[in-house]
Amino acid sequence: MAEILKGKPVADAMTAQMMQEAERLKAAGIIPTLCIFRVGEQEEDLAYERGAMKRCDSVGVRVVQVILPRDVSQSAFDKKLHEVNADPDIHGILMFRPLPAQLNKEKARRDLAPEKDVDGCTDLSLAGVFTGSDIGFAPCTAQAVMEILRHYDVDTTGKRVTVIGRSLVIGRPVAMLLMRENATVTICHTRSTDIPAAARDADILIATAGRLHLVTEEYTNPEQVIIDVGINWDEAKGGVSGDVDFDRVAPKVKAISPVPGGVGSVTTCVLVKHVLEAARRAQGRQREETNRQSY
Repeated sequence: MAEILKGKPVADAMTAQMMQEAERLKAAGIIPTLCIFRVGEQEEDLAYERGAMKRCDSVGVRVVQVILPRDVSQSAFDKKLHEVNADPDIHGILMFRPLPAQLNKEKARRDLAPEKDVDGCTDLSLAGVFTGSDIGFAPCTAQAVMEILRHYDVDTTGKRVTVIGRSLVIGRPVAMLLMRENATVTICHTRSTDIPAAARDADILIATAGRLHLVTEEYTNPEQVIIDVGINWDEAKGGVSGDVDFDRVAPKVKAISPVPGGVGSVTTCVLVKHVLEAARRAQGRQREETNRQSY
């Protein structure tokens, strides 16, 4: 049976480190603060919001909420986003997506300040991921994959990695993060031919297609590590399951993350980690500005 790469030990270790960082910032007079920026009352947003707020509270990160009605106008949305962008006491902004049809999604991605974009949704944040710079932050789920690999000492240097899925939320960003850690990455998608063969050849398989039980034993090899990012409703189970058919695959591979209890439980930790990093960067910018003014 494979080693089960559970998310809770990763989240616990991250939380302990983040509590120390939050205390260090508070000792310097900085209260790390996340703004939850939500339009409407979508249940999946509310569930994630509750988890994020609970995680922030456990670490010592302040949360402010900006809740706009589902039928908010573009001008009212823009005005409120400008306000939180400009607020120096807000270090990170979590803007829930997708936005309602009447709002310009591309404009929202451009307008959100990348230095506060702690879930990596802006064009500049994604540019930072692709260039390896510190413009904004990587999408939280993509970064959560990396945190799990790091925690369980899964070496990526020189390893063959296959990513199934090419979305801008997970697939392509996690491929870039893996290449930054010296992996050799193949991205498979709906137009790829013989995906099982590409998957079998991988030392590490990242399943992020959004298709229930897509990955079966024909995608695997005995020395493989699998990270399952999928969240799908499983009628037979009456709950959520991943992109990997866990019961069939787990006996065939070296290690695998479960769904639920894997990547998802690390994602809110990454969000809080990004808020703390945003506060730390803001502190650095403030120090640089003070030094310039002193000359």
